[in-house]
Amino acid sequence: TQRLVQSGGASVQPGGCLTLSCSVSDYAYDSAVMAWFRRGPGKPREGVAALARRNGSTIYADSVKGRFTISRDNSQHWLYLQMNSLKPEDTAMYYCAPSSLAILTMSQEHYNSWGRGTHVTVSS
Repeated sequence: TQRLVQSGGASVQPGGCLTLSCSVSDYAYDSAVMAWFRRGPGKPREGVAALARRNGSTIYADSVKGRFTISRDNSQHWLYLQMNSLKPEDTAMYYCAPSSLAILTMSQEHYNSWGRGTHVTVSS
């Protein structure tokens, strides 16, 4: 049984920073690629960042490049999203998910296990 628990969401002011955490079960640990997604108010869910477990390669959405960093701990049981220089448009529910394929992609067709998410609000 997969279990994904996201945490770390909060309300921050523009320019602030947050680190989101994702606790992954042993099953999800076997996934070659893990990613963060978000769904903003009135918007479709979109990929934010993805990480390949084997070599640590990463990809990012253009909207967060240079501001967000995806990482994992050595035990592989935690996935993180460091978010800096937050903007109001980053306001969203954030989810982590394991990919069903060993391809570094944020195409949602390859992701089908979702936790409850953690909410981030960026507002002054």
